[in-house]
Order: sequence, then structure tokens, then C-alpha cells
Amino acid sequence: MSIILTGGAGFIGSHLSDELLARDKKVVVLDNFDDFYDPGIKRTNIEEARKHRSYTLVEGDIRQPDDLTRCLDAAGGAREVEGVIHLAARAGVRASITDPTLTVDVNVRGLVGVLEFVKKHRLPKLVTASSSSIYGERGQEILRECDSTDHAISPYAATKKSGENLCWTYNYLNDFPITCLRFFTVYGPRQRPEMAIHLFTNLINQGEEIPVYGDGSARRDLTFVKDTVHGIIQAFEHAEGFHVYNLGRGNAVTLSETIKAIEDALGKKARIRRLETHPGDVSATLSDISAARKDIGYDPQTPFPLGIQRFVKWYLDQPVKNP
Repeated sequence: MSIILTGGAGFIGSHLSDELLARDKKVVVLDNFDDFYDPGIKRTNIEEARKHRSYTLVEGDIRQPDDLTRCLDAAGGAREVEGVIHLAARAGVRASITDPTLTVDVNVRGLVGVLEFVKKHRLPKLVTASSSSIYGERGQEILRECDSTDHAISPYAATKKSGENLCWTYNYLNDFPITCLRFFTVYGPRQRPEMAIHLFTNLINQGEEIPVYGDGSARRDLTFVKDTVHGIIQAFEHAEGFHVYNLGRGNAVTLSETIKAIEDALGKKARIRRLETHPGDVSATLSDISAARKDIGYDPQTPFPLGIQRFVKWYLDQPVKNP
């Protein structure tokens, strides 16, 4: 039996592939290697996985039904598919403000394509990535799955809200299990180069200024990638009905604390350039993960300082530092 994984060459997807292979699962990855960031980075992410006999890469786009069908063929047909994990997306809150049309096209039309694919071939279940950004600007509140998500402040967040609504509808009409996972800022080895921890590490290491939006008091529930991967797998194994779960760490750190942890791990001081708070950025995220703990056994284990140390070690081990 195979698991079809969209977006499997990206940051989270490549770690998920590695873990599934380590658990003796067969994985069929669909990825289009888009140019949101250097496609070569994604190819490096899956370099080792591609050597594994249980790994198949299909280069294609979730918006193209024929590409999804090729994944089914690679798996040996619908009866050989254990389910679909859908991570492919046009990422980035700020990028979505610049190009909302593309974000909507990939994240909404692309998701509909995946839902139709699962429906048409009667595949057993779907787990899909949502985002903590759908909660909007909630200040210092602890964010719970039952909270209102009606006030997204970026097109990216709005697409993720739309995605959850579509998943609910498809589950209601077609009765196949769907689980939506609200990721809270994931970091770790292979993190995308424009994301804050990777960007700051690179700039501090190069002795350049880091751009800090606001006064450094913004708080994020930063989740180490291996903990997120564990949550995805647990959700997949326990999928039934329709569910939405937060996958965070259940703790938050300030931007200033994040910078200090990177400084400590690198042994270098940051040079900071203060900028106005960026539109679309929320002031804080903090997850209530009690439902995921109870229902699917989600149990994040990585303390933030240790996660930063592991990321910085990976970064320093790279032959070429990503700008």
C-alpha cells in the first residue's frame, strides 16, 4: 500500500517522506518544483529519499488531473493507495498579498482538484495542511479549534479557511475521512530560506543586518519539524470523519527571544534594522493542542532552544549557504 503525498519535496513534505520510508511505507510524491524559492533546494531535500526503492517521484501539478492520475498509476491503482496527504500549496502570507490570484489558484482550485481525485477514485482518506494564520489577529489569546476563523487578514489565510470549508463540504457529501491540520510556524532543517529563522541565521552568520518588523515583542508558537511530522502521521493513522486539529508546541516565544537563541547557537551577535510591522502579520500565535493530544496522540517533544541548535547545526553543515 502506498501513501500519495503532494508537495513532498518541500520543507515539511521531505521530512515526512523520510519518516514514512523509515516506517517501511511506500510513498508516491507529487511536486511541481515551482520557483517560489530555488527548486534546486527541493531537489536536494529529496536526494536521499529518491534512492529508496519504496519512493516514487511524480513531477506534476495538483491543478492538473492527469498528474494526479499518474500518482495513482505509480501506486499500482486505487486499491493500492492507503490515503492522500496534501501539503502542496502556494506558501507565504506576504507573498499572497503581492500575488493573491496565484495563491487562490493553487490553494483553493488545487485543493478542489485533490478532493475530486480522492472522491473519483474512492481513496480511503485525506489529511490536508491548514494554517494557524486562519485565526487572524487575536492578540495574546490561546487559539482553539472551536474559535472563530471569520476574519483572515491575508489572502493566504483566507485560502486556508476556504480549504477547511471545502473539506467539510466534501466530507458531508461524500463521507470519506478528512482531517485538516493547522500548522503553527514550523522550523527546523530544510526550512524555506525566506522564513524568519532561516533568513536571520543566514544574515547573522554573514554579519549583515536582519530586518525586524515591529519592536520584537511578536510571539510565535514555533514548532520543530519532526514534531509536526509526528502529528501528521498520527492524524493519518487515526483519520475518521471530519476533524480539525492544531499542531503547535503549546508555547510561544517572542521574536527577540528567537533572535537571542540564534545568536547563542551561532556564537555571533545580530545587527538589527527596525521596520514597521508588516501588513498581514499577526501579533501572536499560541496553540491549544489538547484535542490533538487526546484524539490522535500528538505529543511535541522538542524544546525551542534545542530545536534552534539543531537547525543551526544543519545550516552550518550545508556546503552552500542559502541567501
